[in-house]
Amino acid sequence: MPSTPRPLRKLGFLTIGLFDEADPRRGHETTLEIIELGERLGFDSAWLRHRHLQYGISSPVAVLAAASQRTSRIELGTAVIPLGWENPLRLAEDLATVDVLSGGRLNPGVSVGPPMHFDRVKEALYPDTADAEDFGYGRARRLLDLVRGEPASGFSGTEGFEVFSDRVQPHSPGLGSRLWYGGGSLGSARWAGENGMNFLTSSVVKAEGPDGEGDFADLQLALVRAFRAAHPDGDAARVSQGLVVIPTDSATPEQRAKYEEFAARRLPRTTSPQGPARLLFAPDLVGTSAELAERLYAHAAFREIDEVAFALPFTFAPEDYVQILTDMATHLGPALGWKPGA
Repeated sequence: MPSTPRPLRKLGFLTIGLFDEADPRRGHETTLEIIELGERLGFDSAWLRHRHLQYGISSPVAVLAAASQRTSRIELGTAVIPLGWENPLRLAEDLATVDVLSGGRLNPGVSVGPPMHFDRVKEALYPDTADAEDFGYGRARRLLDLVRGEPASGFSGTEGFEVFSDRVQPHSPGLGSRLWYGGGSLGSARWAGENGMNFLTSSVVKAEGPDGEGDFADLQLALVRAFRAAHPDGDAARVSQGLVVIPTDSATPEQRAKYEEFAARRLPRTTSPQGPARLLFAPDLVGTSAELAERLYAHAAFREIDEVAFALPFTFAPEDYVQILTDMATHLGPALGWKPGA
């Protein structure tokens, strides 16, 4: 097996947290139980996806606040919060509050751009300002500045019996260094680096080569290198990779068949760029931990990172997630040189 110059240092997982509309509490509770299991297994981080007007977690920050009170060590992240749905000042307050409650374990991941299906939701989301909203990098820059303690107001001091601060309260000093940008283009990778953020790269990238084609791993590697070239920390800048990786070491025959069928059904989208944005998807990786380790070590981008947040398929059952996470922690992680957190 080829060696990697960056031994796996942090092992995490990502989940969408699906629920039944008729019983939303059960789905949210299952997500919290999965995070608790992750901590017991020694995972370094657990990440939540973000879904609006769907049957997935719409408020990951609130769910992570609950998770912070049921765990003590595991880092808690969002991958990612689409800032087009958020007021940066209010979000900065929520993030700082949860970071304080968690003891400094929050890793907020964000992205910019207009909200998905904006024409359908703009009247509810921004009834008076839809045409004036800035959905570009400036929105992320505002959040960064506010989280890092830049003034949010021109006034501080006492007014009557009330005491006011000119910056977001509570202020969590370390949170500014734990902000992540989720991006799939060279432009977003460079912007994240220039602004001193960490970088989340997932199973989707933009095909930006001269002919609009390219190998996924090579395109993702270009993002990693562009980010680090622009970041003040250079090669030490943090990057986390989020491929769909499904170990089958302890899976039942029925589970293995389901996982293989899931990956096969999604394979056609990986053969060429999809849609006007020219998005290229990574194949889902299914197999024993030994097989997966070999494939990951051969992956050009994986060889240059030391953190991962493997994505759990969002259509599986809770017992599938227990098996997958257990195999990740007890078989795949060690095969990649990872050691569980204490």
